[in-house]
Amino acid sequence: MSEPTQVALELDDVQRGALSPRPTPYAATYLVFRVDDRADGRELMRRASAVVTSAVDPVSPLGDTWVSVAVTCYGLAALGVPRGSLDTFAWEFRQGMAARATALGDVGESSPANWEAPLGTSDVHVVLAAVAPDVPRLEEAVDRARPAYDRLAGVTAIWRQDCYALPTETEHFGYRDGVSHPAVEGSGIPGSNQLEVPLKAGEFVLGYRDEIGGIQTPQPEVLGRNGSYAVFRKLHQDVAAFRRYLRDNATDPDDEELLAAKIMGRWRSGAPLALSPQHDDPALGADPHRRNTFLYERDDPAGFITPGGCHIRRANPRDASVAGEVRLHRMIRRGAVYGPPLPEGVLEDDGTDRGLMFAFIGAHLGRQFEFVQSQWMNDGVFFGSGDAKDPVTGSHDGVTGFTIPRRPVRRRLAALPRFVVTRGGEYCFLPSLSALRWLGDLRD
Repeated sequence: MSEPTQVALELDDVQRGALSPRPTPYAATYLVFRVDDRADGRELMRRASAVVTSAVDPVSPLGDTWVSVAVTCYGLAALGVPRGSLDTFAWEFRQGMAARATALGDVGESSPANWEAPLGTSDVHVVLAAVAPDVPRLEEAVDRARPAYDRLAGVTAIWRQDCYALPTETEHFGYRDGVSHPAVEGSGIPGSNQLEVPLKAGEFVLGYRDEIGGIQTPQPEVLGRNGSYAVFRKLHQDVAAFRRYLRDNATDPDDEELLAAKIMGRWRSGAPLALSPQHDDPALGADPHRRNTFLYERDDPAGFITPGGCHIRRANPRDASVAGEVRLHRMIRRGAVYGPPLPEGVLEDDGTDRGLMFAFIGAHLGRQFEFVQSQWMNDGVFFGSGDAKDPVTGSHDGVTGFTIPRRPVRRRLAALPRFVVTRGGEYCFLPSLSALRWLGDLRD
């Protein structure tokens, strides 16, 4: 790994949505567009460059409110980006998420054949995302962005997903969300784990050195530099099945909460088992300066406190050498809740769609998102768990259970059903502000 250095990120050219953690609480919306006329699509890019918020100031005049614009490979082609340029982008991006479904574990109910239209198709060209601390400010942000796409006959809005924080500030399974955020050199935004050395800018922003000293930049440089790859996924959560699983495997309500913590690696308040192994600590869970500052290898290598196969240890093994070079697989992750909560205590599904819109930001689709999804979330070899998958988000087939390390005898839980189903998604490119202008000025 390369040594720590000082890097001058061109923050005035980087979209704020690439680097900033979302506000808490929050409201968000995702809008998807199809470009039917190249000239209008380019006009959309020109207008978007004036609407998108840059990362130059982590606290903007708009507060924790911003608009981001991302483009798929089909979208870049629809705008007239030459084939020679498209071929310089990551090959996973060129293939698209639907084509990568088997590798990602998007099979069975989660397969692209069952995705929500038009997600995963060649009609998805541009994704506009707006984030704000509340609905009124979100609507203001959308209203400011509307002139960018309004009255362009050749640009059609084809899908929308609204998201919002639940009153509990948790996701639908009941866990506090938005806990972890990596530090990026040159961003000016602190990470949530004070024990983690800031990662190289090139792990998240194209055109800068990454952890192994390389520089990835799609060509021409004006298009690639200061951009990022963004992965968007709509994930449906079967809350009733998750609650039934906890109830059926627990001896009493207190044991049910312990199982929930062992499966996730955190208590529902956000307090990590690593810092509060015996009981929940809501004050710790609510403290952004303490709740994510811990490691595993020194104090808990065997996973007696935080199981090696639990969700947060799989998603970020931190200092665990068994998982390979963890810093090569770090991403910026953001989740936004959609759909109403299932009423407390209800154990049967009510047929309502609810879940998370997830966004993953990075500069290396293959060794970041795809590696984590295929090797850490849907395989157990790195964690000594055979073919076991992530207990929360893994692509389970109802055969493999979950094991909790324990002395003198480990605890084995029943086979896991699939709690999370992919409803769609896409690999996108998050252009810099100058790249948006360049796309707007393209000529045939």
